[in-house]
Amino acid sequence: MNTNKMKDRLATIYFWFIAALIIALLVWFLYRILGNGLPHLSWKFITSRPEDILAGGGVGPQLFNTFYILLLSLLFSLPIGIGAGIYLAIYAKNNIFTSIIRISVEALSSVPSIVFGLFGFLLFVNWFDLRISILSGSLTLALLNLPVLVRVTEESFRTVPSSYMEASLALGSTRWQAIVKGLLPSALPNLLTGVTLVAGRAIGETAILIFTAGLSVSRFVPDFNPMMMGETLATHLWYVQSEAIVPDAKQIASASAALLLIIVFIFNLLITIPSKILQKKLSGGK
Repeated sequence: MNTNKMKDRLATIYFWFIAALIIALLVWFLYRILGNGLPHLSWKFITSRPEDILAGGGVGPQLFNTFYILLLSLLFSLPIGIGAGIYLAIYAKNNIFTSIIRISVEALSSVPSIVFGLFGFLLFVNWFDLRISILSGSLTLALLNLPVLVRVTEESFRTVPSSYMEASLALGSTRWQAIVKGLLPSALPNLLTGVTLVAGRAIGETAILIFTAGLSVSRFVPDFNPMMMGETLATHLWYVQSEAIVPDAKQIASASAALLLIIVFIFNLLITIPSKILQKKLSGGK
């Protein structure tokens, strides 16, 4: 057999093996999490308050806080992150200053989340005196999201052909009009994918929120006061698994993990499907 054909066949077998291994690991992961958690998942569990000592508590306040903190963090991070990414992609010149910015952004995106948590605790909780609260957690989570949003936005706009901008400017539009009406619609599918990744990471974040949002919930649900402590579903899962004294802690942890996985899956579908449809329309239905 020809040597090149042999190498090609071996490479094909290797890549198929890796793909099958990844799929098998994913199926095993879903089976373990959902298989253990779904039997304990119920509407009462999703909507009721947690218990400190007695069995039968739920995760209603934690579920609300998860989405509330996610929404606030995106409100803080999206305008800044997308704006900075557009600046680097369109306005910034290639010089030492912008190179330092890009290196700094890439370095920040690899910083462990617990470091952001300690920084947020020192900055927002102590220095700005925002206490351990939903607001402190949201602001710190926004700092975690910023580097990824900047890089995703810049790369999304760089994938759009430069002829789009040139054509818009040639027709008499301003640079801002060319960005909003010409570049942004084309970059939007990739941008939405990046936002989905950021939001999914934020939903499952624990280290940051333990330091800044706390491990307690309000007596009222829903409570939109941003100065209240805001334990999320992920931090509640950590607390129940490590320190809780309720007799059904294992069942609560399993159900919380399954619920968290389902939320991330649904959230990704709700953003990914419209993004794919939009991308198909922009490509002319091909």
